[in-house]
Amino acid sequence: MSEQMYQLVALVIYMIALLWIGWYAYKKTTDLTDFMLGGRSLGPGVTALSAGAADMSGWLLMGLPGAIYLYGANQLWMGVGLLVGAYVNWLLVAPRLRAYTEVNDSITVPSYLEGRLKDTSNILRMVTALVILLFFTFYVSSGMVAGGKFFESSFGLDYHVGLLTVAAVVIAYTLFGGFLAVSYTDFFQGLIMFFALLLVPIGGIWYLGGWTEVKEILLALNPNHLNWTASVETGSAMYDYLVSIDKVDIVTFASIASALAWGLGYFGQPHIIVRFMAIESLDEVKSARRIGTGWMLLSLVGATFTAFVGLAYFSQNGGIGAIDPETVFIVMGQVLFHPLVAGIILAAVLAAVMSTISSQLIVTSSALVEDLHKAIFKKSHPDRYYVLLGRVAILVVSAVALALAWPNNESILSLVSFAWAGFGGAFGPIILLSLYWRRLTSQGAIAGMVVGAIIAFIWHYAPMDTGIFAVYEIIPAFLLNLVTAVVVSRFTFKDNPDIEKEFEATLHLLRNRK
Repeated sequence: MSEQMYQLVALVIYMIALLWIGWYAYKKTTDLTDFMLGGRSLGPGVTALSAGAADMSGWLLMGLPGAIYLYGANQLWMGVGLLVGAYVNWLLVAPRLRAYTEVNDSITVPSYLEGRLKDTSNILRMVTALVILLFFTFYVSSGMVAGGKFFESSFGLDYHVGLLTVAAVVIAYTLFGGFLAVSYTDFFQGLIMFFALLLVPIGGIWYLGGWTEVKEILLALNPNHLNWTASVETGSAMYDYLVSIDKVDIVTFASIASALAWGLGYFGQPHIIVRFMAIESLDEVKSARRIGTGWMLLSLVGATFTAFVGLAYFSQNGGIGAIDPETVFIVMGQVLFHPLVAGIILAAVLAAVMSTISSQLIVTSSALVEDLHKAIFKKSHPDRYYVLLGRVAILVVSAVALALAWPNNESILSLVSFAWAGFGGAFGPIILLSLYWRRLTSQGAIAGMVVGAIIAFIWHYAPMDTGIFAVYEIIPAFLLNLVTAVVVSRFTFKDNPDIEKEFEATLHLLRNRK
């Protein structure tokens, strides 16, 4: 059997496993709460790993190792920002959001905000749902593009064949199993990603004779490669290579601040914080936080050392430019292990892509059905009607995302960066204020959300790349949203006994957890 055939066998087994999990979840899905939130039945392990897998996507296995391969340890600031942001998100948002959504019986982010702020106009809910729909359609499209390119680069398949294969499998298990299928498959995929990210660097260090040998090779290529605050040293072999491909990058205060600012995005990512709403009980949040943070820390370490051993290996075997840096994880897996194991490593890359797509599809579906449809059409229907509508919504969003992905002319990183900043800038401050500040109003939330989204859009697309404008757009979007929401709320606040009652009930739940 050829190497590619072994790898294809591993991928086929992996995809069959996903479809089986989707079928299992389908049999457990009976009502709308099951379909949209898994019946609030997730254990700490599933909650933690499904949130991590939905969060990281292909960036963890391809983008980060590729950046470290080229520029060195100075690229780790983004990982630090994300790790700190994820931990603080678990610490500050997870317990309160779980408690509050139980008190006001909400199953989506827009319905939570509407209930929390007692907005009877439906404007807040609709604006929130529209922002989710807009950003996630492009986010899903970027994931599908990544899937198509994965099959194209790994197996030489036509881009569109790969695109349709990934889309078909993800749509199938998301369509039938809903939130439970997405969470269970994300847990499974998170495990694959975790073990693959540890296996490759450990195997690489052993193959090259130990960490001391690897370190000597790296410092010979670039004396600053392990320095967190320095650019690639001028005149080094790595610098000459970067000049040849026109990718020289200088480390500045703005670039470090921008990298760390990725952590701000966590507070406003609907596909991540919805996991907090679905965990079985408040008592399990602490365990989930420890599992999720540990998973993320070790995964980031694995991705980092994959880049280091990959650079050391290829500098001795074909040269620095022998591979596309973003494929170093894939190629090292093929170099170091049996083709069947390499196929599992390929499955880890596909897992990172597919887990994020499925999570985004289910949140987008819930925004269309639970928020827009129910806000516009007041007539009540049985749960089976909304579940069916949710499945139709997944098909519609997937079709639009496929149409956007079909030309294969979009930058994946650019789309992901913009969507992350858009969600973080539009929702992050509002989620935090809603959980910790009693005086937030629906007018303040709407104003802040709109300002955050607009600033993120302008900062991203306007030709401003010097001075303060060189920072990542999430920084100004988050700060201006926060200021706007607070100022408008102070002018529009009115006492509401129902809000006070729910706020106190939430605090009571938090005080009485184990």
